[in-house]
Amino acid sequence: MNGRRIASWIARSVVVLVSAAMLAVTAYAWNTYRNATSNLATDDVITPETPAAGQENAPLLGRKPATDTTILLVGLDSRTDPQGRPLSRQVLDELQAGNSDGEMNTDTMMVVHVPADPSKKAWAVSLPRDSYVDINGGFGKHKLNSAYARGKLAAASQLRNQGKDSATVDRESTTAGRKNLIATITQLTGLHIDHYAEINLFGFSEITNAVGGVPVCLNNPVHDSYSGANFPAGPQTLQGVDALKFVRQRHGLNGGDLDRVRRQQAFLAGLANRMFSAGTLANPTKVNSLVDALTKAVVLDKNWDLISFAQQLNDLSGDRIEFQTIPTIRPNLPTPGDGVAVEVNPGQVKAFVQNLLNPAQSVPPEPPSDARGKRAVMPDDRVQKIANVSPIDAGGIPCVD
Repeated sequence: MNGRRIASWIARSVVVLVSAAMLAVTAYAWNTYRNATSNLATDDVITPETPAAGQENAPLLGRKPATDTTILLVGLDSRTDPQGRPLSRQVLDELQAGNSDGEMNTDTMMVVHVPADPSKKAWAVSLPRDSYVDINGGFGKHKLNSAYARGKLAAASQLRNQGKDSATVDRESTTAGRKNLIATITQLTGLHIDHYAEINLFGFSEITNAVGGVPVCLNNPVHDSYSGANFPAGPQTLQGVDALKFVRQRHGLNGGDLDRVRRQQAFLAGLANRMFSAGTLANPTKVNSLVDALTKAVVLDKNWDLISFAQQLNDLSGDRIEFQTIPTIRPNLPTPGDGVAVEVNPGQVKAFVQNLLNPAQSVPPEPPSDARGKRAVMPDDRVQKIANVSPIDAGGIPCVD
């Protein structure tokens, strides 16, 4: 198998992961791949599945997943690199990241599903960070983006009580936080998560620089002092800090965090389009820049066989990646201790996901419960509002608010 063919497979891995949170690895030859992956930060957050019958002794490059693959992609508002080292003040100033504020919170959470059947579309579903859900580990109901932090802080307290040193506390509690987020999303969606990928602020900026910018389109001009977003209406190409501003803005958007999710999906669709159509993956210089950016920015689960996963993507193209958002009920749900949150119904979320997995076997969603646990009847207009949110695919450059 020659290096160019290997490059194509690995590159397609990058497109899907990068197009849903810019996470994976690419190389134009086997040796480059090995060097790149050896520098990637990994964490043992998912138990590997047993190889399919007859595949136990298959060589690495010959083992292709026989089942669908589901990946949790996480964007972390972190001021550290994948190895836990603090970013320099210079880097933080370049990113206009400001002071640390909830850096253990997960700003972006997206589940990407890649079918084993190449005739089916891959899809990516965003989970709004303010979704009010049951947090795994007995923490009760809180915003989804706190699952990571709650799991990490609880584990850190236990580890300190056991007399562990600070490095061990940080490393093992971080693993616990990631596992708690995975478990929370599993119980919300009903999906088994096969793999985990995480990116930080600096990595996002660096990756957009590596590919030469990402095409986006705005319906209206925006001026937001909070994020620093200041962009005209219409098509434009963004990279670096400007790209970060584009995906972080939520103030001044009618739908708040839900509109920001839509903005992120459009950006990732533009990135996938750029990767497929602009010769990015055929350019060794850009590929090397992308590899360098990824090794500085991402954390993957340690058991992920990226070569085999890349083979699964061999027939995937930009217009076969579709971006959607879980159904929500209202964006201004008052909560006892978490401020205003996004109301979601787990039954609806599971039915929505099941419909994506098996469109012909969809199950009607459960109505939401009121504060007393009674089943409430959802008004028809609210159901219609959810149904009318159209998906975004990576076959073009969609205009968004």
